[in-house]
Amino acid sequence: MEIERKFLVSSVPENLLSYPCRIIEQGYLCTDPVVRVRKDNDSFYLTYKGKGMMAREEYNLPLTEEAYSHLIGKADGNIITKHRYEIPDGNGYTIELDIFDGVFSGTVLAEVEFASVEDADNYILPDWFSEDVTNNKDYHNSNMSKKRI
Repeated sequence: MEIERKFLVSSVPENLLSYPCRIIEQGYLCTDPVVRVRKDNDSFYLTYKGKGMMAREEYNLPLTEEAYSHLIGKADGNIITKHRYEIPDGNGYTIELDIFDGVFSGTVLAEVEFASVEDADNYILPDWFSEDVTNNKDYHNSNMSKKRI
C-alpha cells in the first residue's frame, strides 16, 4: 500500500545539492490501471498502481536494463524525466522533491510517504510547501504523461 501526499512548493531549500539525488526516467504503458516502467539511477522497475489518490495499492517488479529499454519504447505519451532529492524533514519523514526536466521543466513537486492515512492527515507541512495537490489529478505523473505539450 502506498500512502502519500503531494505538494507544490514556494521555494526549494538553499542547500538542495547537499541532499542525495536520483535521476529518474519513466513512461506509462497504461494509465487505467497505472502500469509504469521506470529507470531510477541504475535500477529498473515495472510498477502497477491501483485506484486512489492518497492511498492505493502499489507493486514494484524489478526489470533488466534490456527489458526496460524495450518497454520504454512502447510507452504512451510523454516520457517523464526528473531529479529527485531526498530531504529529511526533521520529524522522521523524507521529502522527495522532484524537479522535472524535459517537457515539464520548471515543474517542482514534493511528495511525502506515510505508514498510515492518520499519519498523512496529521502531517505538519514545512513552511516551504504551498498548495496540497494530492487530490489534483493534474499533478499525478500518469496524467502528466498524457498532456499535450
